[in-house]
Amino acid sequence: MSQDEQRGRDLTQAFYRGLTQPRLSRQNFLRGSGAALMAALAPQIARAEKVTDWKAWWAKQKPTKNFVFANWPLYIDVSSNGKDHPTIDAFTKQTGIKVTYQEVIQDDPSFYAKIAPVLKSGQSTGYDMMVITDGWYLTELLMQNFLVPIWREKVPNFDKYAGPSVKNPSFDPGNKHTMVWQSGLTGIGYNPKLTKREINSIEDLWDPAFAGHVGMFSDVTELGPFGMMKLGINPTTSTPADWEKAAVVLKEQKAKGLVRQYYEQSYINALQNGDTWISMAWSGDIYQANSKGYKDLKFVVPKEGCSIWHDNMCIPVGAKNPLSALAWMNYYYTPKVAGLVEDYVNYICPVPAAKDYILNVIKDPAVANSPLVFPPESELARAHEFYSFKSYAQYQQFLNIFNPIVQS
Repeated sequence: MSQDEQRGRDLTQAFYRGLTQPRLSRQNFLRGSGAALMAALAPQIARAEKVTDWKAWWAKQKPTKNFVFANWPLYIDVSSNGKDHPTIDAFTKQTGIKVTYQEVIQDDPSFYAKIAPVLKSGQSTGYDMMVITDGWYLTELLMQNFLVPIWREKVPNFDKYAGPSVKNPSFDPGNKHTMVWQSGLTGIGYNPKLTKREINSIEDLWDPAFAGHVGMFSDVTELGPFGMMKLGINPTTSTPADWEKAAVVLKEQKAKGLVRQYYEQSYINALQNGDTWISMAWSGDIYQANSKGYKDLKFVVPKEGCSIWHDNMCIPVGAKNPLSALAWMNYYYTPKVAGLVEDYVNYICPVPAAKDYILNVIKDPAVANSPLVFPPESELARAHEFYSFKSYAQYQQFLNIFNPIVQS
């Protein structure tokens, strides 16, 4: 692939993925439809009937030659004709399993609203595997016993190739129900030509020198952890008292006129045009901005840490082809397949060894050598997962603490 072809592909991908960013799913349940949706659903959902012996359940399952995979748009490799998915075609050729790949997940709230009543009724969603972002909706699926525990012996490649950052997540200890599809970091993006110095700390978001040119996220599940990390609090293990402390410093930041705006996806435009000099940022966006020619922008994992989000493969209760789903998970967790997907998607790959495949076989050093796609383990070690809420009431308590900051 020539450099011009590569840049053209990157521009197209970046534009369309900008409209369907997986991480935007968190923003949708902060205000309006998302929060109202959960308020409406929470009292109605009854816990699904528990299977007491999942080992016996799995033993009864018969191999099939079908697999229905629900995913986000533009979240898997695509051939040059724009129609085929090479990794899917290779999977079918290797296993004989026909894949029905459906790009039906635009955001977690609306997708959850679609499948929750079906799962509640004990019926099949029609999907054998789906990709859900860590956060309240994944927690709800787990709490309601709507996900099938993974038969780990059938997915040995996960233990062999998965990186440390995707093993044993706080929201699903032991990866009992989920395996990461892609990840991303929430850190700091900045333009050193405007900040006049390098940035390495969350404290820099509170620097009076940048007053009026600081961008913060309007998604309070992202915003809150930055206030906590500024205070040396680990968001993953935080308490309501910690949330209150973080809200205080975030309110002070706002009161001092440091924040230009609380942004959704438009934060990247503000960085690119110089409205903001420094901002909370997603690693994938800075990578894509660089691909479009905005070489002045940098991304940094601050010394206090950053947030990491995961989009996760999981099997819904009632799946008709669960063994096929396991076959896909095992197939995906290899350097070759993860590398092929990663070379197109450009988020953070869950298989570190895919880097060598991209570099030496695909021969795409721009992706392989990017610290935004394959961050050093030293940076991933400073990444904190989001707090896993224990109930809807606790989740609402979190929103009540932080929402006034962005809404007033």
